[in-house]
Formats: sequence, structure tokens, C-alpha cells
Amino acid sequence: MACGVQALELADDRGVAVRLAAPAARIITLAPHLAEIVFAAGAGARLAGVARFSDFPPAASALPEVGDAARVDAERVLALKPDLVLAWRSGNQAADIARLEALGMTVFVTEPKRLADIPRLMRAVGALAGSAAAAAGAAAAFEQEVDVLRRRYAARPPVRVFYEIWHRPFITVNGEHFISDVIALCGGVNVFARAPVLTPTVSLEAVLAARPEAVVGGSSAASAADFVAQWRAEPVTALSAIPVAFVPADAIQRAGPRLAAGAAAICAELERVRARRR
Repeated sequence: MACGVQALELADDRGVAVRLAAPAARIITLAPHLAEIVFAAGAGARLAGVARFSDFPPAASALPEVGDAARVDAERVLALKPDLVLAWRSGNQAADIARLEALGMTVFVTEPKRLADIPRLMRAVGALAGSAAAAAGAAAAFEQEVDVLRRRYAARPPVRVFYEIWHRPFITVNGEHFISDVIALCGGVNVFARAPVLTPTVSLEAVLAARPEAVVGGSSAASAADFVAQWRAEPVTALSAIPVAFVPADAIQRAGPRLAAGAAAICAELERVRARRR
């Protein structure tokens, strides 16, 4: 070890102690939101490879790709000689993570479930990459944005929300998902919070029975007009009177720094629902 360089040890979201002899100089991320977190933490210059669809910030698009949620190319990762691999526990295959570790790579596994996990992960990445000061600033800025929303909306009258991840079939989130935390931040109630799995598939009948007052989503549509049209067409005309709000998927379905802006958009949409009540 070089003189004056201190070894690093940090527990990941599995509770596994991850050790580095020195700050990571070559980092690979296995999900798009993790690339965003690395850049936000001031360590973008240390990224050596990213997952497919890593397109923000634009510099991420120019980096070598190593696979996606369905499959990580372990040989490609190995060839890029990373000091650190950042993985997503519920988004990457457990077998892919195990293979990377079996090949001798250091893997820090993350699992963001709440808004507070975003700044926590920024700080963790900053510590592991030697960019702690930049990470602390970005994390504090995110926390401030969220705190403003919490003070403004958390005590507002509740709105029952169906959040749509996908349209055919309907896929939503339960209460363990960070999107549900965003809904609560805005004074909303996730109508499928008690579902037994993180991203359940639900029927139209189940959505009707849940009695939502607003539908929010957007990943299955290219624009707000497309999203609204999906909910005004057969067979969902039974919900035609319910307000439908489009939020770009990348702003709310990626657990990265843009989530604060996505939360602000959802809060504003729920406030419009409250205004309709009056």
C-alpha cells in the first residue's frame, strides 16, 4: 500500500463488509441509477463501465457497457479491471453478483428502499471513491430538496394513489419500494402498499377495488398525451373520471439524484387532485 493511503471498509446493504486497500480508481456500475449516483458523488471520472441504458449524465453514454438486469457479462467486467463493482440487489441477478465475487472482484451491493437511501449511497460511494467532500455536498443538496417537499406536503389531506410502472399488464409497487416513500412524502397513500412483493402485477379489477383518486406513472408511454390516452381507452374506461398524471420514468423510477425532481412533480400532481376536491 502506498505511504499515507488508508484502507477502506464499509458495509453494503447485505451487511457484508467491503474492503478496499485504497479509494477505487476504476468503478463499474450494474444499473443506470448507480452511474448517476457515482457522477453525483464526484467520481464520474473513475467510472470504467456501466450497465445498458446508462444515459445520464450524457457522459455515461460514452462508457463501455457490461450488460443489464437480465445478464451481466462477467468476462467484460473482468477485462475492464475494476477496483469496485456497484450492484443493485433487487435489480441484478444474484447469480451474476456471485459470479463476479467468485472471480475475485470487490462488489458493493446496494438496495435503496427509501428516499433517505439516495444521499446515504452518495456518501458511501464518495467514501469508496475518495470523493467524500463532493459526495457530501450532493447528498446535502438532495436532502434539502426532499425536506422542502416534506414540510410543504406531508401534512396535506391524503390522496389515494395507484402508481403504474407498466400498463399491460398493470405493474405497480408495494410499500417497501422507494416510489411508495415518494408518494407518502407528498401526502399520498399507495393503494397497493400491502402487496406481498416489491413490484406486483395487478388486475384492472384489483385497481378498481383499491379506489384510487389518482393514477401516476409513465414508463409505458412516450409522452403525457400517450399516458392519458392509455387510461381513457378500453378496457380502463371505468376509471375515466380519475385524474391521470404522467411523470417521466427516469425521474421517478431510477433511485438516483433526479428522484428529488420526480418527487416534486408527483407532489404537484397530488395537489392538483386536492384542488379538484374543492
